[in-house]
Amino acid sequence: MKIGLIAPYRDLLDMALNVKNELGVDIRIELGDLSEGVKVAKEWEKEGFDVIISRGGTYQLIKEAVSVPVVEIKVNAYDILRQFKGLLGYKEVIGVAGYKNVIYGCEVIGEVLNLNIVKIVIEKEEIGPKQVKEAKEKGIKIIIGDTIGARSAKELGLESRLITSGKEAIASAVNEAFRLAEAIKAEKERTEKIKTIVDFVHDGIIAVDKDGRISIYNRMAEGIFKLPSDKVLGKKVEKVIPNTKLYEVLKTGKPQIGQLQKVSDTMIVTNRVPVIVNDEIVGAVATFQEVATLQKMEHSIRRKLSDRGLVAEYSFDDILYKSKKMGDVIRQAQKYALLDSTVLIVGETGTGKELFAQSIHNASLRKNGPFVAINCAALPENLLESELFGYAEGAFTGAVKGGKAGLFELAHGGTIFLDEIGEMPVGLQAKLLRVIQERKVRRIGDDKLIPVDVRIICATNRNLLEMVKEGRFREDLFYRINVLNINIPPLRERKEDLDVLVPHLIKKHAARCRKNVKGITSRAMDVLKTFDYPGNVRELESIIERAVALCDEMWIDVGDVKFSCDADEHKAGNELYKDWSCDVKPLEFVEREYIKKALELTGGNISEAARRLGINRTTLWRKLKKQ
Repeated sequence: MKIGLIAPYRDLLDMALNVKNELGVDIRIELGDLSEGVKVAKEWEKEGFDVIISRGGTYQLIKEAVSVPVVEIKVNAYDILRQFKGLLGYKEVIGVAGYKNVIYGCEVIGEVLNLNIVKIVIEKEEIGPKQVKEAKEKGIKIIIGDTIGARSAKELGLESRLITSGKEAIASAVNEAFRLAEAIKAEKERTEKIKTIVDFVHDGIIAVDKDGRISIYNRMAEGIFKLPSDKVLGKKVEKVIPNTKLYEVLKTGKPQIGQLQKVSDTMIVTNRVPVIVNDEIVGAVATFQEVATLQKMEHSIRRKLSDRGLVAEYSFDDILYKSKKMGDVIRQAQKYALLDSTVLIVGETGTGKELFAQSIHNASLRKNGPFVAINCAALPENLLESELFGYAEGAFTGAVKGGKAGLFELAHGGTIFLDEIGEMPVGLQAKLLRVIQERKVRRIGDDKLIPVDVRIICATNRNLLEMVKEGRFREDLFYRINVLNINIPPLRERKEDLDVLVPHLIKKHAARCRKNVKGITSRAMDVLKTFDYPGNVRELESIIERAVALCDEMWIDVGDVKFSCDADEHKAGNELYKDWSCDVKPLEFVEREYIKKALELTGGNISEAARRLGINRTTLWRKLKKQ
């Protein structure tokens, strides 16, 4: 067993050497106060020390800096009391300065001795001298403290008294360190025995204790995670396995069964269960197998691997904002997330409606269920119907054997997100209304009703109420989906959000482009704040992506931003409208010319032109056909 003691001051080191000899133990002892002690501790950690002993602020810093167990040489009231010798009847203020674990209880001593004591709690090494100096400026002439408190007082010419520890406290800490090291050794032996057994099972196994340290890690786990056991055992699980969810099991005590997880290029199914002893959670175990060996879970796996979006990736923490408007909308959405009613999200193109939908799902009671999203404008009516409701075997030519589950079925127990609901054909709106009312779906070509438990979130950039008046959207469906309403403000109404959005987007695209772009100049930011952003955050991201690509310096400047904007949609808009000051053109003509310009700028690329115009690719195709 390797045990070391780091003494913050010379007298403590000398006493520790005496204790070492008296106890006849083999421990290493070195001098090191605060940050110097941390350096020693880190070196010992590399050397494989089992336990480290220290005192006061040095103990606190070491405990936070290394993963090795650290034992404290405790300071008691008697240690503090010794330093008040000769101060009975002292009328002026006495300062007691040091880390909290050293000077704890000094107020009680002041009350008992009838002394005027001021406690100066030092939390960081670098601000300790300043705190003591401030005490001196207030007239304090005597400082009783730990190493940093006493040393700072001495350097300022004050009378200083160091709170020291006795041999008994050192011996107690050494004995505790050996007991702890013995326990650690016994635990390691037990772990090795269990490892020998579990290495022969076909499942990968990872077990953690109540603190999240890995205690079992078998050969199958080594093969899947590509990490040898000697690099893993005893480590915190989050430092070894990215995105681990074992902490959720430790916290809630609830098993997680059949969870899909990707590790490198291997897809596995994981079961996580708590280890409970005497009604107390003392650890958790995860077992997993490769998907290829689990034919009986094929249906579940196919659902979760669907490329149509069965997982909500974003939460409210991913929404960057600074404006009060956006903050109010997020708080409203967070309240809605706790309910189970239908939500209608209204906002212009590019404002982040799906981001809100995913965040609502992940903050709801359905967060462990699927999140299924579909764009109602992206598919023709017959294909959209089969996607939403599914079809029975033989329903039509080309129907797959056994039929196909629709998105409402796949979303069972979770959330379905219907984007661009305003583009849904009127005929299909009636069928959607029936599903919302009955909570049952009928596959195309089938006579059987299938119950579904889903929450519905809809989104649109259209004025549905106007569409109702024009007969293009069913009134009864509108009132069914417009139960909880969220209106996302456009970027032009919350330009203070640029202060957080722009730096984030620069960092994102600088990493993608592998460019050393650190940020943006204030002049360039002022230019960005003059734009109206008809495409909202999506348009802003395009501008920043181009600016990063164009930037040859470490900071994006006005030229990068202006060129980035003038080179495409902003320039196209200026050229389109510059000769119209005396003649307002019909809206249809404006749209046609703007689409034409967008196609010219993108070399006829439909997808890119649709993105720049802020519309869906299908919508652009429809408008081109009309022309």
